[in-house]
Amino acid sequence: MFFSKEKRAPQTSTIAMMDSRIKETYMEDEIEKIKEEDLEEVLDNEEKISKKLHKARPLRRFVNIGKVMFEMLWDIKNGKYKETPWFTIATVVVMFLYILNPLDLVPDFIPGLGYLDDLAIMTIGLGWIETDLHKYLDWRLEREENC
Repeated sequence: MFFSKEKRAPQTSTIAMMDSRIKETYMEDEIEKIKEEDLEEVLDNEEKISKKLHKARPLRRFVNIGKVMFEMLWDIKNGKYKETPWFTIATVVVMFLYILNPLDLVPDFIPGLGYLDDLAIMTIGLGWIETDLHKYLDWRLEREENC
């Protein structure tokens, strides 16, 4: 098992909602359902998710942080980084699975609105896991300095 199912309450996001139909409780419910197979699916679809982040104009701001999140998931899977709580891993997996799914709350093919829900999911999720991403980046910097 890549992560323990130790629950942690999500941090309250102070980021304004992008779409009133997307609620933090939706993400919380989805995070509860995440399994190791979902992590594998995200890692197997890294290229597809990355392309969507590059292609969808509203999501382009997440390209670099997306790379960091994938690197963190790979380091967790390979046993190199063990400091990430289950909640953070599950949040990243939910964000990426949501982006991967073209038929989400607002289908991606709708011009102008299609990526609004993806944007909201990414914004909410990043608000919750920001501290753990900083810890991961600090760990990587420290590791690179020691090499």
